[in-house]
Amino acid sequence: MTTILTPTTAAELAAQADGDDLWLSSDDLTRLTGYELKPEGFCLDDICVPVPPGRESEFVREDPEGATVNLAAFWRHLDAPIVRDRGGETWSLGEPPADRVARLESLEAPDFTLPGADGHPHSLSDYRGQKVLLAAWASW
Repeated sequence: MTTILTPTTAAELAAQADGDDLWLSSDDLTRLTGYELKPEGFCLDDICVPVPPGRESEFVREDPEGATVNLAAFWRHLDAPIVRDRGGETWSLGEPPADRVARLESLEAPDFTLPGADGHPHSLSDYRGQKVLLAAWASW
């Protein structure tokens, strides 16, 4: 099993590391990233990223069980950061640049929920439109 970390989740998948490539089923790609392999390319909702012409074998392999995709090659094609441990057992996917830019341009903090001093949960979204002071502390 291979551990794959994303900005929002961690998953254990039956993926095959081959040097800097990481092959997994197209179904696992969709469950992990939301991207779906279609004839147009890798699609997230209505937006598709075409597979570069002449380089199809770097991105997709047809197997008897179905298509496998090279997640690492696709992620690099998105110009998104991806790193792995030396043995290829753990991979970490960073957020694609377009997503980071859109989030930064919105000037809206991502929502999260934490318990207050009284134990009741409070979400940042509960205070949208109001001024909020966030104080953070870490022990390290």
